[in-house]
Amino acid sequence: MGQKSSQFSAEELNDYQDLTYFTKKEVLIAHEKFKSLAPEKVGHNKNAKLALNKVLKLPELAANPFGERMCQVFSSSQDGDCTFEDFLDMMSVFSSMAPADVKAEHVFRIFDFDGDDMLGVGDIKKVIQCLIGEQNVFNDNDLKRLVHKIFEEVDFDDDGALSFSEFEHVTDMCPDFVKMFNIKL
Repeated sequence: MGQKSSQFSAEELNDYQDLTYFTKKEVLIAHEKFKSLAPEKVGHNKNAKLALNKVLKLPELAANPFGERMCQVFSSSQDGDCTFEDFLDMMSVFSSMAPADVKAEHVFRIFDFDGDDMLGVGDIKKVIQCLIGEQNVFNDNDLKRLVHKIFEEVDFDDDGALSFSEFEHVTDMCPDFVKMFNIKL
């Protein structure tokens, strides 16, 4: 008595542990976080799907300038609405246990707003705009110069877009990259 029962079978917990960077206990903690976003919906339905606005109530996502985009990338329906498995994948990738190359791959997808598997001028502009927020201190010319400077520095093949390998090269040179993309359970 007094012990909480899990909505997941032992086999499901084993699968989640095998497919993520989490222990079984951390999977359950992640589920509690997910459930806290909409207890009325998730309470007895482990297959519930939460609307983007509910998922963005998670403080770590609400404070992140890429929170909405993160949800879209991890959403199996790609609209930002998340099942628990979508949420678990996102939490796992941004956990401290996920390797840098896995984080880099997903951050690249988050920054690839147009979904063409390259970071073009439009993608980089959107990244900058997300980072600087609504108090945009850049005029159009400043923004163009900044984007041009970025491409000058990291577009090694001069094709006007950053491939994943070019992006990964940049993240490899940034020792704090892994720390910048962490969400604690």
